[in-house]
Amino acid sequence: MTGIKGPRNILFVTGMSGSGKKTALKALEDMGWETVDNLPLSLLDRLLVTTPPEGTTDSDRPLAIGIDSRTRGFDCDRIIKRARSLRDVDGRDASILFLDCGGFEIARRYSATRSRHPLAHDRPIEDAITHERELLAPLRVAADQLIDTTGQTTNDLQSVMRTRFGDSGQQGSTLAIMSFGFSRGVPRDADLMFDMRFLRNPHWDPALRSRTGQDAAVAAYIAADPVYDDALQRIEDLILLLLPRYAAEGKSYVTIAIGCTGGKHRSVHVAEWLAARLREAGFSPTLRHRDLILEISDATGVGTPGAGSGMVE
Repeated sequence: MTGIKGPRNILFVTGMSGSGKKTALKALEDMGWETVDNLPLSLLDRLLVTTPPEGTTDSDRPLAIGIDSRTRGFDCDRIIKRARSLRDVDGRDASILFLDCGGFEIARRYSATRSRHPLAHDRPIEDAITHERELLAPLRVAADQLIDTTGQTTNDLQSVMRTRFGDSGQQGSTLAIMSFGFSRGVPRDADLMFDMRFLRNPHWDPALRSRTGQDAAVAAYIAADPVYDDALQRIEDLILLLLPRYAAEGKSYVTIAIGCTGGKHRSVHVAEWLAARLREAGFSPTLRHRDLILEISDATGVGTPGAGSGMVE
């Protein structure tokens, strides 16, 4: 390791246009990373061997390189091979982060900002999104980490980036728990997904319908289900069995998604319960309720899913 010239920790940040790559790079920069966006691939090797200026004290400063379909000389296979070579041959901590997003949401973001998709100069934006997804498919498959920003705001993505990359030297897996509603689509970046629609549904109780899974009365209603204790205990046991195995395999980030119909009652309660149980077991999970605010907004007629995401590149 002592003979390495250039940064030891390298992250290739790529993904769909409009998925939030610039937001991700800005978050990394705010955390002390050096960031370079859309560098021509012909200059990549020169950048990677460049040492910091004489007299600087940040020789171990991590480097994030933004690459996408607009990059001059873009070549998925070349990027993948270079990342693997940096890791396997040079001994650097090199990885690929892929930012994904649903096509409908990407189109909405570009429409909201009146920006032009980089591949939509001579075709409808829907065709451009499909073409780019096909173009980037090898990078998505090879990515070490995946973040799906479909249901996220700018602040959500910044929070995820701080959680994953705020301490580039941390060991073990970073653990996140997310509640969601199947009615709004499944989270595509989940590693483990559990469906809570078999539990009693507070939606059918008029006194509980407007409340959430964070309410004690709703929690008690759900916990009264005859299979509640046994089912949740088995889920906890499985997760506790798998987490050390993920860490041993070098998986740096694990997302556990808990779903119900709308993402307001059962999934929220179980996610809160699971986070508490895992903290008791010595883990430090982050907790996010993806659709809770949207459910409340829909009930009051305020807000729309995905509004205010503001992450078009």
